[in-house]
Amino acid sequence: MIRAVRIVFFGTPDFAAASLEALLASRHDVVGVVAQPDRPAGRGMKLHKPPVAAVAEREAIPLLQPAKIRSVEFLASIRGFSADIAVVVAYGRILPKPLLEAIPRGFLNVHGSILPKYRGAAPIQRAIEAGETETGVSIMLLDEELDHGPVYSIARTPIGPDERSPDIFSRLAQIGGREIVSVLDAIESGTARAVEQDHGAATFAAKIEKDEGDVAWTLSAKSIYDRFRAYDPWPGIRATIEGEPVKLIDVRPEVAVSAAPGTVVVVDRESFVVATANGSLRVLVAQRPGKPRVSGGDFARGARFAAGTRLS
Repeated sequence: MIRAVRIVFFGTPDFAAASLEALLASRHDVVGVVAQPDRPAGRGMKLHKPPVAAVAEREAIPLLQPAKIRSVEFLASIRGFSADIAVVVAYGRILPKPLLEAIPRGFLNVHGSILPKYRGAAPIQRAIEAGETETGVSIMLLDEELDHGPVYSIARTPIGPDERSPDIFSRLAQIGGREIVSVLDAIESGTARAVEQDHGAATFAAKIEKDEGDVAWTLSAKSIYDRFRAYDPWPGIRATIEGEPVKLIDVRPEVAVSAAPGTVVVVDRESFVVATANGSLRVLVAQRPGKPRVSGGDFARGARFAAGTRLS
C-alpha cells in the first residue's frame, strides 16, 4: 500500500491552486503551504490574497507568506513542518540552495512545458507565441539551475489553432494536478524514474514584457495572431494607427492579398481587414487609448478610412 507523503506546498496563482486542490483530494498529506504575500490590486489597490493562500486558509492548513525566503527564521519554519517532500508550482521566486536542502526528498516542480523546451517564467505564452501545436506539463526534481533537473513525467496536450493562453493555462493546471499526484504515488511505490534532460535542446521562455504587445503590419498575419493568442489577457496586442497605439481586442488571420503591408483591403459592417507581410488580418474589435471598445467596422468608419487606405 502506498503510504501518505508529508508535503509542504509552494505556489501562488490559480495555476498552482489546481495542483494544491488535487493533492488535498489525494491520499497524501499537505502539512504546510507557502505563498507570495498579499498584493494590492484593482482600482482601490486593496490587498488581495493569492489563490493558493485562500485554499490554505479555507482548509486550515498552516500558511506562510514570507516577504523574504532567505532568512534563518523562514528556513526553520520549513524544517518545522517535518515534510518528506516539497511541491512547487508557479511560486514566483527562485529557491536558494539551503532551502532546497531543507526537505529530505527534495522539491518536485510542476512546469507548464515539455521540458527541456521553454524553461523559464512564461512557458505557456511562449509556446503559443511560437506557433507550437503541442505543449504539456513536466514534473521535475528541482536543482539549483533554472528548470534544469531530471524529469519524472511529461503529459502532453495539443494547442488548438485558435486557443489562447487562458484556455491552455486552465487545461494544463488540471493536468498538472493529476500528474503530481501520480508521480508522488510512483515515488512511494518505488516505480518512479527521473530522466536527465537533454540540456543541449533547452530553450528559454522569458517573462512577458508590456512592450512585446506592440505589433507591426510588416509581420505575418499568423505571427500577429499567435502573439494575440499568447498575450491574452495581458499585455494584449497594439498596432499604431494614425499615430495612436490602438489595442486590437479581437482579430483573425485571413488569406493573402496583393497589397502592401498596412493597406486596408476591406471595410465592412463589423470589421476591417489589413494586409500584412504574409496574409491579412481581420480586426473585429479595437480600442483607442482611453476610449471604449468598438467593432472593427465602427472603428474604421470613425477613423474615416476605407479600402485602399494605408495605415501608418
